[in-house]
Amino acid sequence: MELVYLYQKGSNDAFDVLLKRYKNKLYSYVFYTVKNTELAEDIFQETFVKAIMTIRQGRYVDNGKFSAWLMRIAHNLIIDHFRQIKTKNVISNDDYDADLLNNYHLCAENIEHELITKQILSDVRELMTLLPENQREVITMRFYQDLSFKEIAERCDVSINTALGRMRYAVLNLRKIAVDRQMVLTLD
Repeated sequence: MELVYLYQKGSNDAFDVLLKRYKNKLYSYVFYTVKNTELAEDIFQETFVKAIMTIRQGRYVDNGKFSAWLMRIAHNLIIDHFRQIKTKNVISNDDYDADLLNNYHLCAENIEHELITKQILSDVRELMTLLPENQREVITMRFYQDLSFKEIAERCDVSINTALGRMRYAVLNLRKIAVDRQMVLTLD
């Protein structure tokens, strides 16, 4: 990315452009995840400090989208924060009849996956508003109501092939809109 390269060479204006371009998306992601203004601001600032240090040290490797890299830094800082809290709130398993330590729902990987999934679903809901009504309807029935394509076809009074076609175009349109908005919608 040219702005990163310029910043690496000493152009503070390039960094100002990067900050302006990505600050709203990054802060929104962090705040939505931690749901605390002060913590969100701290993590947001720490994310940019880490990015600055990595770029200035010449360790930034451009292997994808800059925004995805920033989000990954923020995501890791959020996970680190929750891990620190988890170690501060140590519970003895001996105090409970149930085995708390082997509970899948309390696992850090599960919590991380849930946080990412919630953010992706939120992003997809936002993008869905930009789809034509018939495509939005098929996406809603398939992913939010868990209907089969046969059930979707019956409810929409169309053939299964038409329902499948609408889904295909909806997914293609969502991907295009996400790329245009520089959004990452994957669970690495």
